[in-house]
Parts: sequence; structure tokens; C-alpha cells
Amino acid sequence: MLSYRHGFHAGNHADVLKHVVLVQLLKQLTLKDKPLWVIDTHAGAGGYSLEAGYAARNAEFANGIGLLWARRDLPAPVREYLQQVRAANPDGVLRHYPGSPQIALQMLRPQDRLRCFELHSTDSKALQEHFRAAGRRVAVVAGDGFAGLKSVLPPPSRRGLVLIDPSYELKEHYRDVRTAMRDALQRFATGTYAVWYPQLPRREAEQLPQELQRLAPGDWLRSRCRSPPRPRKASACMAAACSCSIRPGTSRPAARGDARAGGGAGPGRAATFDLQFRQT
Repeated sequence: MLSYRHGFHAGNHADVLKHVVLVQLLKQLTLKDKPLWVIDTHAGAGGYSLEAGYAARNAEFANGIGLLWARRDLPAPVREYLQQVRAANPDGVLRHYPGSPQIALQMLRPQDRLRCFELHSTDSKALQEHFRAAGRRVAVVAGDGFAGLKSVLPPPSRRGLVLIDPSYELKEHYRDVRTAMRDALQRFATGTYAVWYPQLPRREAEQLPQELQRLAPGDWLRSRCRSPPRPRKASACMAAACSCSIRPGTSRPAARGDARAGGGAGPGRAATFDLQFRQT
């Protein structure tokens, strides 16, 4: 049940999708002075070495952040994401990849708070060590984020971004996502929620976006990334501060605020991204 280790996939095409969207959400949500809480239910280890360990074994990052690292022709949303990755690599060499909680902490202000849950014992210890010097702004709980979410909603400031990205190793995880979202919306209906899920040819994965949209039929965002032949990644964001559609794109920069990034790894293998953002 706890065999999944995100370190194997750090910085891959799915992480690029997730973190481009995350950066845009945080950019919008930190415009107001009122404190913001970010809650990550499956936070992982916080950050990952790309030179050793799990990430270096399959080097999935080469088909994700590796395609973008040296680009200078990227549109604003992708450039802003790259700025956060570069902050974790101050010498200019791509050696480390920041996980969602690290990117969040980099963008949060002194009045904001980060709350992280991680059930895997090894990763939760790594996460606690990663944020050991962060002080009271960050709290790490070694436990089930689905269960722990109830304890932090609603946040004291009544402003929050909740990130839900389980491993989906078990089909029950789809049910757990639905249950957690239903309970969370009852406790904190005005929050912003970002749910990540794999695009797989299985009934649970295909039905989840529609089920989530029925829970929150108002402001809603769905984004997708394709990278044959690996499983694809998608997200559903509710009450989002921006809207984004992502579909297979080309390597050329796009016009009128669109953002496309890709190329470099050969036909049929490179992840490609086509992003369009608008205010909602």
C-alpha cells in the first residue's frame, strides 16, 4: 500500500503540469493581504535530488523540467514556474527539484501558513527534516492526509488552497478523493481545491472529473497533459483563481497569452504542453 515513492517521478511531465498550475494559483491567491493557508494532503519528501537516489534511476525529469530548463522563449506562466525551480538551484545547474510544499513555501508570505501531511514513514521523516528550519509557518504531520484534512478546515483566515494528490495505487483512492472533497466542501465551501489524478483507461479515473464537478458545479478548471507512452496526468481545480486548458501542443511559443512548451526528445516521446490562462 505504501510502495509508491514520488522521488522516481520528480520533475517529470506530470510534475510540470501540476506545478505550472500551482504557481498560477498561488500567484493569484497571494494578491490579497489576508493570510492564506496551503494544505497538502500527500506532500511527499518536500524536495528531490536529480543527481542521485530515486529520481536518477529512470531520469523521468529529462522529459519534463529537463526540456524546459534552458529555454528562453517560454511564455509567462511557464517562466514563473521555472523561477520557482531555479530558486531551488541557485548555482544555475539543475540538480534539485522542489516538490509542491517547497514551491508553496517559496511563494508564501510571512503571514501565510503551510500544513503538510505524509503517510509514508520515510518520506514523512524526510519532509520534517526538509522543513526543520521553517519555524511555525510550516507544520508537518506524519499521517493520513485524507483523515487529517478535517482537522485543518476551515483555516482560521477562511482563505485556503488544498492540494490533493494521492498515489492512486489502490482503486479505493478514487473513493477517498470523492469523500474527502465532499467533506471538505461542507466544512470550507469557499476554499480553492486542486485535485490531481491519472488519466488511465479505467472506470474510476474516467468518472472522477465528472464526479468532482458535480460536487462543485461553480468555478472549475480542468487541465491535462499527454506524454505517450506513459500514463498521462490531469487535474481538477475548484473555485480556482485562474482558468487553464492544457492539451498536446508544439514547441513554438504561442501568441495572445497562450503558453506552449515542449520538444527536444523526439516524436512520440516528448511531453508537450499547451496552456491557456484567463481570469475567472
